[in-house]
Amino acid sequence: MMSADPIDLRMDRAVTDGVFPGGVLLVEFKGETVHHAAYGFASCVPTQLPTTITTIYDLASLTKPLATTLAVMLLVQDQALILDRPICQYLPQLNNMGVGQATPRHLLSHSAGFPAWKSYYLEWDKEKLSTTSQVDWLENRQRIYDRIHREKLEYPIGAGTTYSDLGFILLTELVETISRKNFGEFCLSRIFNPLATVNTFFVAPTGPVCSLPAKDRVYAATEDDQWRGRVLFGEVHDENAYVLGGIAGHAGLFSTASDVLNIVREYGAAVRGEGRILRADLARLCITRQKQVLDSTRALGWDTPSDVSSSGRYFSDQSFGHLGFTGTSIWVDPIMDLIVVLLTNRVHPSRANERIREFRPLLHDLIYEWCAKL
Repeated sequence: MMSADPIDLRMDRAVTDGVFPGGVLLVEFKGETVHHAAYGFASCVPTQLPTTITTIYDLASLTKPLATTLAVMLLVQDQALILDRPICQYLPQLNNMGVGQATPRHLLSHSAGFPAWKSYYLEWDKEKLSTTSQVDWLENRQRIYDRIHREKLEYPIGAGTTYSDLGFILLTELVETISRKNFGEFCLSRIFNPLATVNTFFVAPTGPVCSLPAKDRVYAATEDDQWRGRVLFGEVHDENAYVLGGIAGHAGLFSTASDVLNIVREYGAAVRGEGRILRADLARLCITRQKQVLDSTRALGWDTPSDVSSSGRYFSDQSFGHLGFTGTSIWVDPIMDLIVVLLTNRVHPSRANERIREFRPLLHDLIYEWCAKL
């Protein structure tokens, strides 16, 4: 591995300055891992644990491109789903609902008209959730699906773009209905097992939905959550995902930086016709900015650089990426042949820490400049 002193210094300084307690940074340039290192702490309270490159992070919204988008596209590939067919044709209960005429493409590109977020979780008694049975968790899922079905749209379908968790929760139901499998099990069998990402999984109330035993895994802590009354380790940070039983299309995925890189690689490999699970045309569609909505930066499940982007100043207009609320991010520049995976737990112990907003573009600029000299 090549020397990366400027990057190490920037990451160490971020820990010292409280941008995040710790993190793992993985950089691939021209097909070679040129930087892979851990910094700071996986947890600070109630105990202090150092971060390692195998620390497992709550990916938050990276779930959208790494799990949900692939799941939807695999159903398209199976000819079980058509991107531009109204979802009411797959979910008949939406026939008379406002969102029923939205298509999977609308949901993937955040243009279905949904509000950005709703605090559905507050409808549950948090004390009872700790003793909820498996049957009750399934009822919770259906209850949230029903709420989303009835949600009033903020603008006509396809007339605008609002980044929304709700559309990806609805995609969860769509995948489960068509595949007749639990979303976590579908992703495990169709994505994570074929890609050999053994440390990538959802965490259900019964434990991780994965192929290997859970021993020896170290999770990065997230928030000292006032709603649940505890520091969160190995359970999803997102409250709506928690009420959904930890398995959801908008958040809930856990992984290591190495596994994240391996899933991201699938998109690039697929575009070249070398994908292990995905067809070239579908992969290209996912990472290409959609043109249906004027001025939208959204691709399908992925985002592309805006004028002021977390990817910094240098990433090309062919780039694609995504952020996660917990402090995670992916940015890929196919022109530069550069992939940057940053996993942090900036919400530990409090989500009030938003210093990562300023840090991300500076880090990507530094990495780009450093790689350009190699």
